[in-house]
Amino acid sequence: MTTPAFLKDAKDLLSEQGFATSNVWYHGTSSALVDSINEQGLKRSGDKALKQAAKQTMATIGNSYTETIEPVFLTQSKELAYYWAQQTVRDRSVRIEGEEEPVVFAVTLPEDLNEKVKTDVGAASLLMVQEGENYMVYLASIYQENGVEAPAIDLMKADRMDYLNKLGMAYYDYDVEAACLELVTE
Repeated sequence: MTTPAFLKDAKDLLSEQGFATSNVWYHGTSSALVDSINEQGLKRSGDKALKQAAKQTMATIGNSYTETIEPVFLTQSKELAYYWAQQTVRDRSVRIEGEEEPVVFAVTLPEDLNEKVKTDVGAASLLMVQEGENYMVYLASIYQENGVEAPAIDLMKADRMDYLNKLGMAYYDYDVEAACLELVTE
């Protein structure tokens, strides 16, 4: 999994304290969603096509599907957002046909909205499954690449700010207006 050079920003953000934050965040997603995001912004639980495919699958096998409203997941690093963009493309490819590429959006929030970004301590449950283990390996490689010791975090006892600072996991429990977004390109 090679991150494009123009998204490699850990060298500028990473220190022994973790990833620096500002009012610019990043969100990784699929290229198939770019037009919709540019038009409507980032919506909580926004991938309608993937949700619909899951709902149809569950109906086919006779189970019900309850939609949950998930926040917009953010990170302070383009490099980390790219990881999650790749996961989105992979998840969509299981249910939706088409050629999709991972993309990253910059999310620039005014100060009053930036204060509403929260550290994602709920990620503890994600990090205990294979998908989370894969992320921790990816994260450790970024730390190593940048000459910083990878965090050794006990997920059950970790300081809540470690999820943001050391793991780059945050969320915003509101929709993000299109005016706050810009697709990151070379």
